[in-house]
Amino acid sequence: MITIYTRLRLYDKAEEVIGLMREDKVALNLENWLVLVNAYSQQGKLEEAEQVSVAMQESGFSPNIVAYNTLLTGYGKLSNMVAAQRLFLEIQNVGLEPDETTYRSMIEGWGRTGNYKEAGWYYSELKRLGFKPNSSNLYTLINLQAKHGDEEGAVRTLDDMLKMGCQYSSILGTLLKSYERAGRISKVPLLLKGSFYQHVLVNQTSCSILVMAYMKYCLVDNALKVLGDKEWNDPVFEDNLYHLLICSCKELGHLENAVKIYNQMPKSNGKPNLHISCTMIDIYSSLGLFTEGEKLYLQLKSSGIALDMISFSIVVRMYVKAGSLKDACSVLETMEKQKDIIPDIYLLRDMLRIYQRCGMMSKLNDLYYKILRSEVVWDQELYSCIINCCARALPVDELSRLFNEMLHRGFSPNTITFNTMLDVYGKAKLFKKVRKLFWMARKRGLVDVISYNTVIAAYGQNRDFKNMASTVKRMQFDGFSVSLEGYNCMLDAYGKEGKMESFRCVLQRMKQSRCNSDQHTYNIMINIYGQQGWIDEVAGVLTELKECGPGPDLCSYNTLIKAYGIAGMIEDAINLVKEMRQNGIEPDKITYTN
Repeated sequence: MITIYTRLRLYDKAEEVIGLMREDKVALNLENWLVLVNAYSQQGKLEEAEQVSVAMQESGFSPNIVAYNTLLTGYGKLSNMVAAQRLFLEIQNVGLEPDETTYRSMIEGWGRTGNYKEAGWYYSELKRLGFKPNSSNLYTLINLQAKHGDEEGAVRTLDDMLKMGCQYSSILGTLLKSYERAGRISKVPLLLKGSFYQHVLVNQTSCSILVMAYMKYCLVDNALKVLGDKEWNDPVFEDNLYHLLICSCKELGHLENAVKIYNQMPKSNGKPNLHISCTMIDIYSSLGLFTEGEKLYLQLKSSGIALDMISFSIVVRMYVKAGSLKDACSVLETMEKQKDIIPDIYLLRDMLRIYQRCGMMSKLNDLYYKILRSEVVWDQELYSCIINCCARALPVDELSRLFNEMLHRGFSPNTITFNTMLDVYGKAKLFKKVRKLFWMARKRGLVDVISYNTVIAAYGQNRDFKNMASTVKRMQFDGFSVSLEGYNCMLDAYGKEGKMESFRCVLQRMKQSRCNSDQHTYNIMINIYGQQGWIDEVAGVLTELKECGPGPDLCSYNTLIKAYGIAGMIEDAINLVKEMRQNGIEPDKITYTN
């Protein structure tokens, strides 16, 4: 019972049984005494264990090597090697000879304290006396050798492991664990020699364990050498191993190493591995090597391999990152032809953003209703993405319904979503909703400069100059400086209504606040002055635009041509068309209409 409780670490129960033995005054035999010594030693109660050992001898039993070994093991577990060494000397003093277990226990004890010198001495003595170390001794020794940089000793220990019949795979695992813990994995290649290294080359499991350990610590050349020397042949396993290595490099942020590994891979003979190719496309995209990534995509396409949803997502994101939205749309068209592809929420969001940036309103509309019919679970980001991207593609009532549903489900719109809805309501002239939404955003602390600009522009387009002016005052009261966009909105609104005095006041306020004009400001001024027939002012703005500004763009030239046409200056308008072409700007439909 004591032994069972001790093995189960139910030490209180074990001591209860010991108490019962003492109460019943049981005459203890040798086995009883040894069990008691062990029970106290296992708990770390070495003082009580030694008292039991003394009592055993006082009861007429001779000193026993098992009892001493039990005590040695207990002191070793506590790293109390002073006491263990005292007992080791006492063994010889009482006429006993240390046995195999004695030396094994001393090796373990000194190993726990990190004392390689003492552990090594007891290990040598163990072998000299013809005893055999156990697996724990070998593990302890290889750990100490890794820590203390004794590669020659480690080679001898590995040889001892082989002689003891340890499996190569087990030895490799122990070796890697020891040197990894010591932070000296780079020394492992020096230890893998002869039959040991040969085993790695013919055993695919050991080979994969080794190269993965090398890659974890950026020993790329060592890993590639093993892969180059390997003798096993299993194409499927090899592909999976290369993919695992490439993914490991990617997760660790060692993208150049991933490329290096990929370039050493065996050639696919026209049948590239889909997963490896897609991982590499993603890596090339992260490195900005879009041409290399596109080559892999075209190889997959020409090979006839059907891409899955994740593959399409990776290729689409590569083209988006490269700024090639046209190619991204082409990939999406290819994907739509595969009826079995069901985009996940992440790809759906990517599609929405791409179609918005390309101005593909019909695509946005179709995709939105496709999402409605799908089983995708809507989250906060999907609501925001749809509202932000489909603002020009969906009816205002549908957008309003979506926004209210988002709020009802407890999701919090961000500033961009609030601004988008402000713009939608403003352009629809739903000013009651504009005011309500603005105050909601303001209450949540989500109003920014763009929010004010959006409201200013909405009032300006509706010629509601009173509310436009009050919004500007509120903007300044809330600590925001009137932005260039805000000034442009006011200039456009006042100018188109012919309120030239207010127009000049806005220009004056811009100068006082040292707000520099941009291309849009100049184009507004040219347009307004042209409508008024103020050709001298138009010429002045044009001069300033050329000398101080960014120079005329297509919109500037079109506005100037219209102004000159209103003023009957036909020759000047024609000369502007010539000037456009000289500056590399091609006339468009508006140019010819004007």
